[in-house]
Amino acid sequence: MTRSENLGALPIGKLLLQQAVPASVGIMVMSIYMIVDTIFVGQFIGAVAIGAITVVLPISFLISSTGMAIGIGGGSIISRALGDEDTQKAKKVFGNQITLAAILAFSFLALGFIFQKEVLTLFGGKGEILPYAKTYFQIILIGVPFLAWAMMTNNVIRAEGAPKIAMYTMLIPAVFNLILDPIFIIYLDMGIAGAAWATTFSYIASAIFTLWFFFSGRSELTPGMNDLALDFPIVSEIFSLGGVTLARQGVISILAIVLNNTLFSFGGALAVSVYGIIQRVMMFANFPVLGITQGFLPIAGFNYGAENWNRVRSVAKIAIKVGTFIAVLIFVIVQCFAEQIATLFTADPELIALTAPAIRISFLATPLLLIQLVGSAYFQAIGKAIPALFLTLTKQGFCLIPLILTLPSVYQLNGVWIAFPIADVLSAGICFFFLRKALRALPKDSFQS
Repeated sequence: MTRSENLGALPIGKLLLQQAVPASVGIMVMSIYMIVDTIFVGQFIGAVAIGAITVVLPISFLISSTGMAIGIGGGSIISRALGDEDTQKAKKVFGNQITLAAILAFSFLALGFIFQKEVLTLFGGKGEILPYAKTYFQIILIGVPFLAWAMMTNNVIRAEGAPKIAMYTMLIPAVFNLILDPIFIIYLDMGIAGAAWATTFSYIASAIFTLWFFFSGRSELTPGMNDLALDFPIVSEIFSLGGVTLARQGVISILAIVLNNTLFSFGGALAVSVYGIIQRVMMFANFPVLGITQGFLPIAGFNYGAENWNRVRSVAKIAIKVGTFIAVLIFVIVQCFAEQIATLFTADPELIALTAPAIRISFLATPLLLIQLVGSAYFQAIGKAIPALFLTLTKQGFCLIPLILTLPSVYQLNGVWIAFPIADVLSAGICFFFLRKALRALPKDSFQS
């Protein structure tokens, strides 16, 4: 069997493990590098520099998320095409993804350079944060097209059924960054510019690796020149599904604008740095459940395309059960060791005093995370763009942003942290309702999972 055919044949538990573990490891290492990067910045440059990275990160990811959106949108089509044994369509979709990613990434790169001061100010780069943010942003922008390519191809590789290769595309930039951070920040004493160059070179390394994979004959999806020509029906379907990811990242960016400006208003530059630490902790702590969600996507998409309904139901249920168990463990660990976690990033006693309770509050609804993630991912995997978009925007757009705009007026800075668990509870309830309804509506079949 080919790698993609395994998605419809292996036992669901074993298959989910095969898909989720590499994705989890990749996310874990990526989050470790982000944590180490922040530790180096906080310990060797200063607390305000953490705030600068917190301002720039959502901007760079907004630009590069065009690649992620194209990757996830096309990946959904590719999974279903391979499930339907239409390899030629899968190659055509990938060729169109390459062309779209190149056009959009470089267009946004140009706009980023032209309007950098306005963009940084909008995202909360104010006061003493702005000089650091400007230096960091100018260098990071150079690596953004490479990041967009890596994020796009990572999803295609996973859709092809090669989770270990997808894992390597995340491991490579993490390892490069971990090596380059101490060299540029400490040994060469380059400050915030050193942190930016370390990150940029890591993005380039990841992009080079994925180029090698696809054009060395190791992939089932090596496209021909004709596949690069844009096909309107394919482009339309890519964006109808990838638009879910792009809309989510757009809402996350709006959230960053609201959040950073609210934090600066109620707590100054230090409060922005607190959130920067919480972001890194969330990504690291939640890497197993994020990996399960990534592993769930190609399995659900392939089996939906193959009309193997029992396997679709089975992978959703197993993913939620396993992920929720892990999420409960994460919750307990974070609640017990919040102070120790905060001290990893900084020796500033004021920053530690603000960060530890904020971490505890923000993680209160962690056990519900998997319901929320699988609920929205399911509709994306099966090609249902509208419900996928609605459920994806539920937490950040419909719940979190309104809460952040209202709660701080009553609870001051704590209102920001309280908004996170409330939004998690509301969005998990909504996602559970729609996912349960959709799974019950699937036809019965005779396949065994």
